[in-house]
Amino acid sequence: MLLEVKSLEKSYTRGEETVHALRGVSVEIPDGQFVSIMGPSGSGKSTLLHLMGGLDLPSKGDVILRGENIARMNDSELSLFRRQKLGFIFQFFNLLPTLSALENVCLPRLLGNESLKKIEPKGKELLSMMGLSNRMNHKPDQLSGGEMQRVAIARALISDPLLILADEPTGNLDTKTGESILSLLRDMSKSTGKTIVMVTHDPKAASYGNRLLKLRDGVLESDETL
Repeated sequence: MLLEVKSLEKSYTRGEETVHALRGVSVEIPDGQFVSIMGPSGSGKSTLLHLMGGLDLPSKGDVILRGENIARMNDSELSLFRRQKLGFIFQFFNLLPTLSALENVCLPRLLGNESLKKIEPKGKELLSMMGLSNRMNHKPDQLSGGEMQRVAIARALISDPLLILADEPTGNLDTKTGESILSLLRDMSKSTGKTIVMVTHDPKAASYGNRLLKLRDGVLESDETL
């Protein structure tokens, strides 16, 4: 099993109030699935994604990726694990404005002290796969929203991650561009066997996956194959 989430709980304190964002969520995700997570605002879907990616730590429970328990790692271990084993795609792209598309794609491995010369061929290959072979030297402010998200997808793939986590990846795009990004993710999952977990509020976007998890009030309400 690629990813095992076991009895996951996450609570926050707001003043005198305790907010239970997740209440004992358990789920197993095998290799190669494209999993969509849906739920109303406050259901815990983004919290679950962040815990899967080690961007936050659970109050209770375990997150085990290929036998390694993310929930038990310290900050330095988490930082290294995220950079080497995970790929992230965010709603607002999170590209560095001073870097070119190619440099943004290569950044996760540059942070691991690899040379740009060594990484560039893979970065160029990924950007070409995204249809951006003529935009490699452009900076983010010279790219459209769809192009920036394609750069972000290429960046998520540069370290050959075990798992790709996407948080509302089409939330900042128009409908047509969003559909092209979702098609790209679906086709990429099928062709490469990469596992994708995507949070979305849009049922149409969720339908691009092959499995749907629905959360409500921090509880896994349903788990169905699409």
